[in-house]
Amino acid sequence: MDAEKSSSSSFEDLSNLNEQERAELASSVLEPTQTKAPEAGQHSTAEQEPKVESEANASEEKETDSECMDILGNGTLLKKVLKKGRSELRPESKDLVTISYTGRLEDGTVVEEQSNAVVQIDDVEVVQGLDMALKLMNEGEVAEVIVNPRFAYGELGLKDPTDLDPVIRSVPPNATITYTVTLVSMREESDIEARTYTSRKEIGNKKRLRGNFWMKRQEYNLAIQSYRRALEYLDDTVSAGGMMESGAGSVELSTTELQDLLEDRMKVYNNLALAQLKISAHEAALKSVDHVLKCQPNNAKALFRKGKILDAKGDTAGAITLLQKAATIDVDDKLIQSELSKLILKSKREARNERDLYQKMLGQAQKLEQKTKTAPAVQNNESSKIMMWGYLVGTILIGVVGVAIFRYNNS
Repeated sequence: MDAEKSSSSSFEDLSNLNEQERAELASSVLEPTQTKAPEAGQHSTAEQEPKVESEANASEEKETDSECMDILGNGTLLKKVLKKGRSELRPESKDLVTISYTGRLEDGTVVEEQSNAVVQIDDVEVVQGLDMALKLMNEGEVAEVIVNPRFAYGELGLKDPTDLDPVIRSVPPNATITYTVTLVSMREESDIEARTYTSRKEIGNKKRLRGNFWMKRQEYNLAIQSYRRALEYLDDTVSAGGMMESGAGSVELSTTELQDLLEDRMKVYNNLALAQLKISAHEAALKSVDHVLKCQPNNAKALFRKGKILDAKGDTAGAITLLQKAATIDVDDKLIQSELSKLILKSKREARNERDLYQKMLGQAQKLEQKTKTAPAVQNNESSKIMMWGYLVGTILIGVVGVAIFRYNNS
């Protein structure tokens, strides 16, 4: 971790000290050989100690009396230093930090409290606003962090406190939470490959459960983030030969351990596929669910998820085939049966609409053909009528001319 300076608001401002205060500050750091003996009428050094301690406390109060830092620049996440840290070190992404914190509503009600909790930076193992603020704290610092609902428990709030162990009371919807948090200690994340089988399995499942928590809250992007981190601990734990690296060298895992790891990975991939489907990342969801089906071709949940993905991509027939297979594997799953029925009805409706469309197109084609055939016949009838009238008129004209000529000759 690189040492970083704390925000300028947390440094002591010495520019406004008067001469007397500067002299007192200078005298407090003099070497013992430079200290003057007390003159007559003056109190001894021991008698002055309470005064020096009082001045130190006043100086500490000045140091911690900082303004709120607007972390995001829009007032939704504010941080104020209550007590400066013991160093300028700040945690970075993936670092493990030990924190103690208390979250209160605007009326002072405590809704969240945890002591010496170990969380990983950027893994949203606490509410998102607090996770972001931790990266701006120095080791040993105590701060007040005001988190807007958007980066806390949002519009849903937290109806069931059992969903999150540190929460001791329900959180109402759209609640702003003020956290008082202490960054007790911090350390870098150790190499995953160097961890024991038990440690990696425990951490991987912890992150999987955190992903499930975000899924229930419909925070799908945060769920995906947690699931991917879980896979980092669970996916590559075992080599192709069933060996795991440890501090003592390669250790062969038992059949039971290998099966447990496989089951854990399949749970993560199945849930990851669902989260990706929820945000319409269909190709990514297909890759995730195929990881499951490659290892477990008869995994009913994976078949069901893949069917849903294919349906979302417009392949209703392919989706029905997968759901039918899933239904035969898990005959008691009502959700699979329900979705299969919906897809069959959808398929029939699509087939009927397609047939109606073809019939409509065929009818229009027949009408056009009939119109094309009748058009010449109509034209021929009209021509015949014109010719008949022409002959009749011509005959009448010839008769009239003949009578006229006869009368002219006899006159």
